Amino acid sequence: MSTKLFVGNLAYAVTSEDLRALFSQIGACEEASVVLDRDSGQSRGFAFVRMANPDDAERAQKELDGTDLKGRKLRVDKANDQSPRRPPR
Repeated sequence: MSTKLFVGNLAYAVTSEDLRALFSQIGACEEASVVLDRDSGQSRGFAFVRMANPDDAERAQKELDGTDLKGRKLRVDKANDQSPRRPPR
């Protein structure tokens, strides 16, 4: 069962490929996705990473939280799954 991590405080220059490479050093990284602004296409400064193994996710959280990547210290936490949003009335 995979585990989703939140990665915050990203430099705008960080790409999904950069995160995949970094997290793959810890264990099997299934997905890395930098969240982009809908209008400008620029990074919003955070991302989500899905690790294949929960133990690797925990290790990644411990080892990479506070790590410097392109001049910014990463914040790595377990992601909170949000319930589906209701459509506006």
